[in-house]
Amino acid sequence: MLSLRDMSPTERLYYSDPFLHQFSGRVLAHAAWNGAPSLVLDRTAFYPEAGGQMADRGVLGGLAVKDVQVDDAGLVHHVLELAEGKGLPEVGAELAGQIDRARRRVHMALHTGQHMLSRALVDVANAHTVSSRLGETLCTIDVDLDALDERQVAEAEALVNAVIDDDIQIRSFFPTPEELAALPLRRAPKVTDNIRVVQIGDFDVSPCGGTHCTRSAQVGLIRVLGVERYKSKGRVSFSAGPRARSELWEEAGTLRGLGRAFTCGPGEVPTVIEKLRRELTEAREALGAARAKLADQTATELAAALEQSPEHRVVAVLDGAGPESLRAIAARLTARPEAVVFLAGRAPEGLAVLIARGSGSPFGCGAFLKRLAEAGGGRGGGRPEHAEGRLPAGADFPALVASLLG
Repeated sequence: MLSLRDMSPTERLYYSDPFLHQFSGRVLAHAAWNGAPSLVLDRTAFYPEAGGQMADRGVLGGLAVKDVQVDDAGLVHHVLELAEGKGLPEVGAELAGQIDRARRRVHMALHTGQHMLSRALVDVANAHTVSSRLGETLCTIDVDLDALDERQVAEAEALVNAVIDDDIQIRSFFPTPEELAALPLRRAPKVTDNIRVVQIGDFDVSPCGGTHCTRSAQVGLIRVLGVERYKSKGRVSFSAGPRARSELWEEAGTLRGLGRAFTCGPGEVPTVIEKLRRELTEAREALGAARAKLADQTATELAAALEQSPEHRVVAVLDGAGPESLRAIAARLTARPEAVVFLAGRAPEGLAVLIARGSGSPFGCGAFLKRLAEAGGGRGGGRPEHAEGRLPAGADFPALVASLLG
């Protein structure tokens, strides 16, 4: 049996046919990847994670493939889902493999779309790609500019979609050193031997080992999702192919649903939302004015009770008053330097509690509220001059205050 060190790099069938979804390969060795058992075959159509592109998934020898990686020697490791107590297929076995076609098709469109968008960003904005990532849910391109003009990015997006519509040929090949030297590569190769090139007509020529479409129309469309500054680089988020189409259908469905809810056409939804936003702003302003008026009225009534109190104290429970309303009322009452106010707002979820004093009172509000919370099964705290908390809905606030004041 050959050792891994003596083996030749795995033959990669997707190099010549990215649409190959079924193949057979012979097990050359059992190995391991990150502690998980792996199989090394003489040849494979499974793409290993590399170059920012995710690995293929599928079935090999009747077992689910959960990861595919490649080592420095060019050996492709297939990590399988193994039942407990079950081992890998034996060395020498001929295994049938089947690629997850839908996943591969998504990756082909995303990777080809990334090449095209990177080319267009150079042509339109002189922005050169320094890294890219094709993720499960988000794809990004980082460029060598610290900021990108969104109008130029939109122009680059339009340029790519025009090339897609032209349905130009895409060629993946291994040029001779002489041929390679003559090619107008967008970026330098990351390897020195067996350099594979992906040529998208006369539009873009780049070294790449990934799986790509064979014609530009197979990309379907490319869609820029956002432009931002990330770690001193300009970043473009994008989608393409089946993924972009699925996202658009989902968004269109959401828009149609909003149209039905607002009893308008999908195109009228932004206008309706803007109208609702204005109405909400007006309603909030009116509610704020009403609350201020109610706070004034309530403060006036409680001020009379405060005047009649020898201790300059007032205790009140206000139905429906939230913390904001309690603060507004307390601010008016504690304008009297000697005042101490004990307020609670009753709501189904419990009592919002506020205790405050005027500038001339020595009363310790925070310490008192802590005792009140302990006695009533609530929580809260604050400073000597102001404290807030909450009590259970069934708490008898006036009785609790009276018992602690003695």
